[in-house]
Amino acid sequence: MAWTWRYIGADGATPPDGDLPAEAFTSRGDAESWLGENWRALAEDGVGRVALMDGDREVYAMALATAE
Repeated sequence: MAWTWRYIGADGATPPDGDLPAEAFTSRGDAESWLGENWRALAEDGVGRVALMDGDREVYAMALATAE
């Protein structure tokens, strides 16, 4: 199965507008490393949360926010 990120808009429901990357990864680690390098740009594009998907199965979801 391919590992992918599902994007969730900052409002919690609506996917953000714009062209967001549709990356697919061969491993969970690769997907998580990619997010670590790109989360700020995604947040700037209106993504509020992401969900890591293993095929059709959601593994976990998390907010894209800096620690306060």
